[in-house]
Amino acid sequence: MSIDPALLEIFACPQCHAPLRETADELVCTSSDCGLAYPVRDGIPVLLIDEARRPA
Repeated sequence: MSIDPALLEIFACPQCHAPLRETADELVCTSSDCGLAYPVRDGIPVLLIDEARRPA
């Protein structure tokens, strides 16, 4: 998976509005207080709080 860098710059966590970073199959919130991980399905980020994985 590879999100266009221009898009990644404008994506923000829907919960806390912190920037997101790309991992192998998720976009992860960079805030240490939040840390939600949003799935990417078929190359499309699913930026819905209800679909996010909570930090361990």
